[in-house]
Amino acid sequence: MEVTAVATQGRHDSWDWVSSYLLLYSDTGRAWKQYRQEDGRIVGNVNSEAVVQNKLTHPVRTRFLRFVPLDWNPSGWMGLRVEVYGCSYKSYVADFDGRSSLLYRFNQKSMSTVKDVISLRFKSHQTEGVLLHGEGQRGDYITLELHRGRLDFYLNLGEPARLDPTGQQPRTGGAGSRVGGASSPPEIPPQLFRTYVAGCGFCCLVLRFCFLSVPLCVQLSFGGIPLPGKPGTFLRKNFHGCMENLYYNGINIVDLAKRRKPQIHIFSHYLSLFVCHK
Repeated sequence: MEVTAVATQGRHDSWDWVSSYLLLYSDTGRAWKQYRQEDGRIVGNVNSEAVVQNKLTHPVRTRFLRFVPLDWNPSGWMGLRVEVYGCSYKSYVADFDGRSSLLYRFNQKSMSTVKDVISLRFKSHQTEGVLLHGEGQRGDYITLELHRGRLDFYLNLGEPARLDPTGQQPRTGGAGSRVGGASSPPEIPPQLFRTYVAGCGFCCLVLRFCFLSVPLCVQLSFGGIPLPGKPGTFLRKNFHGCMENLYYNGINIVDLAKRRKPQIHIFSHYLSLFVCHK
């Protein structure tokens, strides 16, 4: 679920309450991360009956929560009643084993778009691996890959094309990248944009591409770059890890794969579409 707030209360009709605590969360129930506020600890209760609610500054998507008492009433014992606020969170996952990929082939009638949006969350077991790769018909391509723990994004528009004059120069920042262009450049050479991935559980990424009538890609592959006509053979090191809620222009790629839709092709040694195993 997506947790937005927590509330605590002491033990009924007693001198037992917790005055500060840590909040931990986990996807597996084994490896835990601490929800961090300014000083790490969360303020609790001053008596046993009043409810103290703490709204989280950023929501936490998790399966398990753990409350770790730090301080309590010195005249009593630890007493804690808890309530968790949030909403259900639908998770579509694909677990790649380093030798698998998903290939999504576009509907020919919808190849040319004004704006393309790719969003996903991922966690990886390795520091190398291709997350996604797209190819067009004029030598244009995009590639997003992990390289020595960095997140590298390659962009090549192939033949010169007119870009949206309201866009911005390509850049990377925070959780995602926005790729556009300055006013009518004659050529755009291949570009490399890089950011660092610091040991996150699931890293969230959103890519937005804003072009004018540029059919950038005819297909997208996720988890690797398969060689045409050679199933199971890949051009670069494959992604080994988990992708969650993988969307292209609002299309749920993992859901299409689970339903064996014809526009999805699975190149798989072992690919789980139901659970992340690690």
